[in-house]
Amino acid sequence: MKIGKLPNDLLKSIVFSNIKYKRDEVVTRAGIGEDCAVLNLGDDLCVVSTDPITGASKNLGKLAVHISCNDVASNGAEPVGLLMTILAPKGTEKDEIELIMKEAGLVAEQLNVEIIGGHTEISSAVNKIVVSTTVIGRQARECFANKDSIKIGDKILLTKYAGLEGTAIIAYELENKLKDKLSLETIEKAKEYMEKISVVKEGLLASKKGALYMHDVTEGGVLGAIWEMANAISKGVKVFKENIPLTSETKSICKLLNIDPLKLISSGSMLIIAPKGKADEIISELINNNINVSLIGEIIEKGILIEDEGSVKEILPPESDELYKVV
Repeated sequence: MKIGKLPNDLLKSIVFSNIKYKRDEVVTRAGIGEDCAVLNLGDDLCVVSTDPITGASKNLGKLAVHISCNDVASNGAEPVGLLMTILAPKGTEKDEIELIMKEAGLVAEQLNVEIIGGHTEISSAVNKIVVSTTVIGRQARECFANKDSIKIGDKILLTKYAGLEGTAIIAYELENKLKDKLSLETIEKAKEYMEKISVVKEGLLASKKGALYMHDVTEGGVLGAIWEMANAISKGVKVFKENIPLTSETKSICKLLNIDPLKLISSGSMLIIAPKGKADEIISELINNNINVSLIGEIIEKGILIEDEGSVKEILPPESDELYKVV
């Protein structure tokens, strides 16, 4: 198998097919495009999500907290507690573990989430440090988005810019290679994107304003997330390439490395489906809170399509992320 997330066909055939026992408490269960499991546990809903960090060797603690918190935020939930597992190879220095925990502790405090447990181990099972986090969030019952209410004509929004996380990771991991071709200013600006990878704020804001569905953009990039979203909601989508925002730094780095920025991991960006009549209100709320947002498409009857300069093409299932071609 290729490096990266398990392909969706294998997820269906060897993972989801073996999850057979179901409980009544589960409201949303494992599926393509579903970032979280939702349990009905009384007055509030409990939202749980887990993610590993495997595509980076730097900023591990920071990424580990953000990525899982982003997942619960994409369900409109507030992150409450976090479980963190660190698996490190033989020879790992104490300072490396300490740095990860310092980063994680700082980001957790920024997001108002408590690290409530975890596991740290030096193991021959890994050849580099792997960090995995599980986040537990809480969500008011009235804010739970019902994707069954999504209608043709509802709008698709994207927060911030495509390729954010991948751009930052590449700037850190390949700095020596990039500085021969790109300015120091470009590289440093790209590194700063690591501070923009949280979607907790926009997730909570959009949820309160009536977002029908949200999905954070991770491996597979914007196009992969759009494909997953369409499968999760069982409806068609059409997006316009010219409306998908890219920064000049992302464009420069991706052009130099010959990779597609729309297929590049992009934590920090969130897809939001807004009711047709509430899209402007959600856009205004995000902009008023200093969150860039773009209207990139709409819900259609069938098909997963992208229009580029008048030509309409099908968006194919995501493959290995573009990041793995270069790091």
